[in-house]
Amino acid sequence: DGLRFTQFYNAARCCPTRAALLTGLYPHQAGMGQMVSFPDAPKPEGPYQGYLNDRCVTIAEALKPAGYRTYMSGKWHVGEAPEHWPRQRGFDRYFGLISGGSSYWELLKEQEGRVRHMALDDTPYTPQPGKFYMTDAIADHAVACLHEHPKDEPFFHYLAFTSPHWPLHAWPEDIARYHGKYRVGWDALREARHARQRELGVVAPRWPLSPRDPDVPAWETVDPEEWDALMAVYAAMVDRMDQNIGRVLKVLDKRGLAENTLVLFLSDNGGCHEDVTGRKMNEPGKEPGERGSFVSYKRPWANLSNTPFRLFKHWTHEGGIATPLIAHWPGVIKPGALSKEVGHVIDLLPTCLDLAGVVYPEQYEGRSLRPVLEGGTREAHERLCWEHYGNRAIRQEHWKLVAPKDGPWELYDLEADRTELNNLIDHEPGRAQSTMSEYEKWAAKCGVQ
Repeated sequence: DGLRFTQFYNAARCCPTRAALLTGLYPHQAGMGQMVSFPDAPKPEGPYQGYLNDRCVTIAEALKPAGYRTYMSGKWHVGEAPEHWPRQRGFDRYFGLISGGSSYWELLKEQEGRVRHMALDDTPYTPQPGKFYMTDAIADHAVACLHEHPKDEPFFHYLAFTSPHWPLHAWPEDIARYHGKYRVGWDALREARHARQRELGVVAPRWPLSPRDPDVPAWETVDPEEWDALMAVYAAMVDRMDQNIGRVLKVLDKRGLAENTLVLFLSDNGGCHEDVTGRKMNEPGKEPGERGSFVSYKRPWANLSNTPFRLFKHWTHEGGIATPLIAHWPGVIKPGALSKEVGHVIDLLPTCLDLAGVVYPEQYEGRSLRPVLEGGTREAHERLCWEHYGNRAIRQEHWKLVAPKDGPWELYDLEADRTELNNLIDHEPGRAQSTMSEYEKWAAKCGVQ
């Protein structure tokens, strides 16, 4: 029943995307050019310090003076020290995972050499194994906040599920629904998904499906049972998240708030190619999904998730930065519509502030989506830029200049070739050079290294 944006972007990975979403700034401007830093390993202050700086304002901090109650449930990941937690950045209530991806069944004392933190408001929180599943617990808090919220006051709720981030953990009854459904393999499924995307209109028929990633084997050469088991758990995690989103929307409906509430649904990065099997948290003999297991769905299934694009989370090719965005607002948005508006997570803060009638005191990089939500158009971004661990890109109109870390620039006409298969860098040297100059201006402005 929502408006689907077919050309929306994140910032390539969890931490930078969350910083951009919360502040309306590029990640570097908010201090989150790379990943979160830990209190015992401080980084120099600046674009890569690893926590939100004191020169940015979050959506919650901007909305509170306008009478909004501000809630957050879920993954924070933009500041590990207590002085950088959500309640210090404008949120009235908080429950969730302060740190990055963690076990869904418990809070491991140490993961990858670092302590993981959860919190309830300002207090460290330790869940009880056997009674806890992260996705359900995050939604429980969101539902409680909405039940308790005074009906005559406006609210902002940032609901950040960790699902389906690794490790692959899911309830057995959810997994059972998906066993066997992926034995047809990633090659056939990529073809089927691409056909479905074309049918829905979310990708243009002229964009071919990118070839299978060169590091992904043909399905016929692998053990189908082993790989089906991984994807079944991943699907179960998404299923459980969907169930809990349904719980939240049901509360809005029961309280008579749905008609006047804008819901935005998106992802913080593309499919994740990372293989975490060898990490010490993975106990021998555990099946994917079980407490004690610690595995991911790996590069082959991530290649499926990113259909029809190339590459993955943390790259700045479309497979890393393209995100679905669905906007749902029954009182305003026409159900089932599509928008080709080119947008970015930096647009979400100005959208919220615009709708709330809040005047932001300083500049931000994003532009409000309100005209698009109301069925019109808005002034286009002059450019959108990315940098994450040396992976970099700039999009101007339908042209995109992109490069992997330590690799050469590539140039694509996204109107004709959004799957980035026809590199025009040698055919358009003048355009490439002028676009590169624009990227360098942005990089200097934001302190990109």
